[in-house]
Amino acid sequence: MHPGGISVLLEQNIAGQDATEAFFSLHRYEVLQRPQYARLQIGTVVGQKQTIFPRAVGTLSRVPYAEPTWLTEGYHSPYYKDHHRAFQKRMRIFVDEMLYPDAQALQEKGKMPSKKILQELARLNVHAMRLGPGEHLKGLTLMDGTVTPEQFDFFHELIMGQEMSRIHARGYHDGIAGGTMIGLPAIKNFAKPAVREKILSEVLRGEKLVCLAISEAFAGSDVAGTRTFAKKSDDGKYWTVTGTKKWITNGHFADYFITGCRTEKGMVVLLIERGEGIETKHINTSYGPASGTAFVTFDQVKVPVEHTLGPDDGNGLAVILSNFNHERWTTQRQVFGKPLNSQAVIRAKLAAMISRVESAQVWLENVTYQMNHMSYREQSALLAGCVKPFSALL
Repeated sequence: MHPGGISVLLEQNIAGQDATEAFFSLHRYEVLQRPQYARLQIGTVVGQKQTIFPRAVGTLSRVPYAEPTWLTEGYHSPYYKDHHRAFQKRMRIFVDEMLYPDAQALQEKGKMPSKKILQELARLNVHAMRLGPGEHLKGLTLMDGTVTPEQFDFFHELIMGQEMSRIHARGYHDGIAGGTMIGLPAIKNFAKPAVREKILSEVLRGEKLVCLAISEAFAGSDVAGTRTFAKKSDDGKYWTVTGTKKWITNGHFADYFITGCRTEKGMVVLLIERGEGIETKHINTSYGPASGTAFVTFDQVKVPVEHTLGPDDGNGLAVILSNFNHERWTTQRQVFGKPLNSQAVIRAKLAAMISRVESAQVWLENVTYQMNHMSYREQSALLAGCVKPFSALL
């Protein structure tokens, strides 16, 4: 029954012996907590005390550099206030108590997140907060009142993203409305008022899911090379869409598809509701099937012209591009008689990793700070790259 085979137990002379060191050279403590392994415990050793413990629910890690400096004692930050710290603590408790167990149970099974999780995300208004600050938060109770809509800023959104990544289940992480969160901003910013209010309401209540259908087998990430074609009817009342999309996150179970199409004039972005003419096939990915990644086929699908996002004059590319803007511990491992992290080559690697992680954190916080002080238009113009042509800077 051992996942590594019988040779690990017999040939390595581990069976019947104290296997503590051998176990922790290969596994993290959390393995013992998984239901399929926890059930194998037959007792405890009299007189022995537990020396390795998991991180307590909701607490910070004691591993060096496992937390950003603003959460580390002794460091200061100009960005984070008391309500940011309270929000981070509440978010971590939610991740530890609800998201992590559900993610570990469903990640490899390739199933969608549990319905209770999606409902709790909606109740806490996590879906709404993942869209960033704005009018859509007005009147909502965020994380049981931990932060007010008026206080909420892009740093809260940054905290949310980083805390949710701690579930260590990439496919599941994308499955908890990952497609919705990259597709919904296009509706929020470019849909007609009536359509926007209807879709936002359905999604933020946890009733519907959205996906962003841009990439194609032929065009890949080359948005301008899109082949899916949309033709407007002679009476101007609807579009007819034909084509395929590939690698669409949440596409297998999404209710709405934010779809980039080529037209006779250029490009257009359409909000397409699942229905006749739409077929989705699941695609297995290296990070797990729980994301619902799909190959989507549109066969003569009729789309009301009111579901056009942004302009229908061939400038849909601007809508797409602006939307794009928004396992073991080394101390347990023994090598040449010493902990792995005491070896010079490993310490050098850790130092390099730390410098990259810390610089990335600072860059994220700098960009987030700019987002707090820029309008949507300014973000689109300034955060995607250099404002002036490079030659003008020489």
